[in-house]
Amino acid sequence: MGYLSQSALKNLKKYSYKGVDESLVSRYLLTPYWNWFIKLWPLTIAPNTITLLGLCIVLFNILTLLYYDPLYLTEKDGASGPPQWIYFTWAIGLFMYQSFDAVDGKQARRTGMAGPLGQMFDHGCDALNTTLEVILASRALNLGRSWWTVASQIATLANFYLTTWEEYHTGVLYLGVFSGPVEGILMIVIIYIITGIFGPTFWDQRFLTYTRLDRIPQVVQHVPNIGLNESFMVFGAFALAFNIISSYRNVIRATKATGRSSLKPLIYLLPFVVSVTFQILWLLSPSYQDSAIIHSPLFLPFLCAWGLQFAHQVGRMILSHVASTPFPMWHSMWIWSVIGVIDAQLPVLFDKPSLIQSTPKRTAVFIYLTLAISFFTYARFCALVIRDVTEFLGIACFTVRKKDAEGAWRDVRDIQQDGFVKRL
Repeated sequence: MGYLSQSALKNLKKYSYKGVDESLVSRYLLTPYWNWFIKLWPLTIAPNTITLLGLCIVLFNILTLLYYDPLYLTEKDGASGPPQWIYFTWAIGLFMYQSFDAVDGKQARRTGMAGPLGQMFDHGCDALNTTLEVILASRALNLGRSWWTVASQIATLANFYLTTWEEYHTGVLYLGVFSGPVEGILMIVIIYIITGIFGPTFWDQRFLTYTRLDRIPQVVQHVPNIGLNESFMVFGAFALAFNIISSYRNVIRATKATGRSSLKPLIYLLPFVVSVTFQILWLLSPSYQDSAIIHSPLFLPFLCAWGLQFAHQVGRMILSHVASTPFPMWHSMWIWSVIGVIDAQLPVLFDKPSLIQSTPKRTAVFIYLTLAISFFTYARFCALVIRDVTEFLGIACFTVRKKDAEGAWRDVRDIQQDGFVKRL
């Protein structure tokens, strides 16, 4: 017995991808570029390999951050930070990730490798990239170790979760006029470029002062003069609210068309709320102002562990969508998170010192252990799913090969439509 049941595996053959992209930027600017870019890739390169290469570019950007700023400090914390030219490499890296992510599906259709495996692999890499870009963008915005970075993480993950939740209930991946994979990524690319030109402290300037709106008394009375970086976070909150309304509207439309309840899907938002609650409660130790994790070098590994757990969570959601299995309502890593939260909050809950996270050193060990376990459980999930799907569908993950009628792995170009090998 593998990770997936036989009924789930059989459902994979019924899956077909459906997507709607209403982005004007995508339609008139990026699509012509993507159609040119895909022609640069030989047919011997598997679509999942393209996806993975794109993620590797972002991981390289993370490595440059760790090299120049391993403590994740900002200029206002007294750190010199990465040289400004590094931010241009982040801009190039993210734009290339978007390009690779956009053409992997085209490559799948060109090579005859399109299917549920590619859909899951693509979404999995996107889920990982979400947290990685939060880390990089928050550094570029000079937010660093702050609750604003936490807010950015929550908002970004919420948008991704909403899109996946919406796709599960509608069967369609909707990308609106303004979406994260298109306009959202381009905005972050622009942020990296601006930071590369002016430096991260540029974003500490006050919004009303920079825009000269502080000269208007009515504006000053009603609008707080927050930083440009904080203003961007406020904009993200409005974007999230818009996406929540838009996603739920699409879900209502889909459920009414099939005679299903439009309220029941709201229950499936609870796993995200529960996960975020655990992370926030953990970060609130010992207090909001003096978070032991946020204001320490442990903030970065904590965010990475959070991102891995989220990728695992939405990975199971995507799997349940393509395999037509029940929605995953809970995550095994919640048990570990509960242990971390209760231990960290023992002084508040029972007026007793923490048992595990009693010293900075022991806290560091526990956080890095959380990161390692999060990585292992997600990597195991990916390996098991890839193994089951490739064996059942007879399609390779990182090479352009399929199984022929006799069960032997062959190059896709050597297999006829009936499954037998072409005669030379």
